[in-house]
Formats: sequence, structure tokens, C-alpha cells
Amino acid sequence: MHESLDEIERYLIKRVKELRESKGITQEELSLSIGKNIGFISQIEAPSKKAKYNVIHLNLIAKVLGCSPKEFWPQEAILEKKYDFIREIEIKRKS
Repeated sequence: MHESLDEIERYLIKRVKELRESKGITQEELSLSIGKNIGFISQIEAPSKKAKYNVIHLNLIAKVLGCSPKEFWPQEAILEKKYDFIREIEIKRKS
């Protein structure tokens, strides 16, 4: 996957590919099954391309693969150094 993609985007692409391959589904079959052109998935999985999935793609792919969209996501958030400014917010419960 293209180096300009965030680590979380690369993770999602890799995870979809793993699940797709484990079910013996080709890039072309998956592309067509979600209503996209024949090369859609290959563009996303290509290392030199900046293409990526959006949440609608992931939802449709989960339906095709017979899984939950949750199976594409990591257990914990992935934060790169460029996001060091992110801070958790303390959530106060109402009494």
C-alpha cells in the first residue's frame, strides 16, 4: 500500500485482503459483488496506489464475506507519531 496512507488505512486494506483470500474470492469477484468496476479492489490493494476503502465499502464487503465490519478493525486504536497531539478526554458521568 502507498506510503502516504495512514497506518490504520493500510491495516484495513491488509485485513480485507486476508479475509478475501481466506475465502478464495478474487479481487475481481469482490469488486463486482459490491457494484464496482472490475479493477476496484486491485487499485486499493496495489502498493503504488493511494486508493482506500470508505465505511460504505467496508460494510458492503463485510456482507459479501459473511462477516461483521468489526472484523476489519484492530482491537486498539492505531496512532502514528503525527497524531501525538491527540489526548483522551475525561468523560464525566451525570449523577
